Amino acid sequence: MSVFVSPPRFRKARSALRGWAFALLAFLAASAGATAPAFAQAFQSQAPIAFLIDTQSGAVLYEKAPDEPVAPASMAKIVTALVAFQEIAAGKLTLDTEITISENAWRKGGAPARGTTMFAAVRSRIKLSDILQGLIVQAGNDAAIALAEAIAGDEPTFARIATERVRALGLTASVFRNATGIPDPEQKTTARELARLADHIIRTYPEHYPLFGQKEFTWNRIRQVNRNPLLTMDIGADGLQTGDLDGVGFGLVGSAVQNGQRLIVVVHGLKTARDRAAEAQKLLEWGFRAFERRQIFAENEIIGEASVFGGQKGRVPLKTNGPVTLLLPRGTSDKLAARIVYRGPLLAPVAEGDTVGQLVLMRGEVKTLELPLYAAESVPTGTLPRRALDAVIEVSTGWIRQALARVTRGG
Repeated sequence: MSVFVSPPRFRKARSALRGWAFALLAFLAASAGATAPAFAQAFQSQAPIAFLIDTQSGAVLYEKAPDEPVAPASMAKIVTALVAFQEIAAGKLTLDTEITISENAWRKGGAPARGTTMFAAVRSRIKLSDILQGLIVQAGNDAAIALAEAIAGDEPTFARIATERVRALGLTASVFRNATGIPDPEQKTTARELARLADHIIRTYPEHYPLFGQKEFTWNRIRQVNRNPLLTMDIGADGLQTGDLDGVGFGLVGSAVQNGQRLIVVVHGLKTARDRAAEAQKLLEWGFRAFERRQIFAENEIIGEASVFGGQKGRVPLKTNGPVTLLLPRGTSDKLAARIVYRGPLLAPVAEGDTVGQLVLMRGEVKTLELPLYAAESVPTGTLPRRALDAVIEVSTGWIRQALARVTRGG
């Protein structure tokens, strides 16, 4: 069920269609003069794939093919780092744990492979703290493979673990087949999920995240600089990772902070490293310059209602966990649209604080924000006559839903 909330200052929802069909659909009164949302992204990126989000609100500022499956290339090493951070947090590894550079890691990821490498010597033992620098700063394939073998025994097993770990974070489109990003036809991700992954690492592992902003690392007497071009620009960038593959193009996941505001950018499919750097920089600078933060809902404000089956009351008020803010184009008069989405009616009893649905905010075709909605109060189980009446209502509305569905399919 979707309940539409009126733009631009989403007023408290008012119930509609009461009686035997109350659970079918509710529309909220539109604000005076409101028209259908018509948002056009003012900035146009030259990147085939681009995505920009504000981390505080979760608002999407720009998107272009954000859910298109792509090969991650060396950006897959962000996931390899995530698994290592999780192992450290679980007490299975420490920064002093010694990682062995196997012959396999050396041949596939070291100097003989002629790819990105930290130049670790075969059969040497290296502390995890240095392996992580080789992985993140130097994008070393030898570091990635050795780390995968240390955690899972072999790289394919590690890749399955990595895929399971991102699934647990809700990243359903990403599949990993190795720890390095070396081409594999089944290995894929999306710009949206790379951004969500970066946001998770920044929030969850602040003690390790600075590695992504480290500008250089020397190992085996070889000094290498971080390949992230944003780190050399005066735009507040502090991570994360680049990647490129023949036939796929150049990509980047980056993050920057200005005046306490953090943005995450993803670009992919550019023809050259210079194009990659330029498009990522343009997106970040535009995001910092062109938007202002606005509060949409106050803390504890009732946003709408959901239908309840078999309760002492027929509806329960809904709210978010804290205030809802968005970044909107400065001086814009663009309309916002919102809807409350839940599978209903809810079954009583409903406890205060239960997660019962989602608030979806849209700017034109862009889903700019999606947040969970919680019951603002409890609704106990109703009396037997009330439950019987609700059963009759649900049978009636269910029959209507089926009839409407048949009409929709037939026409």
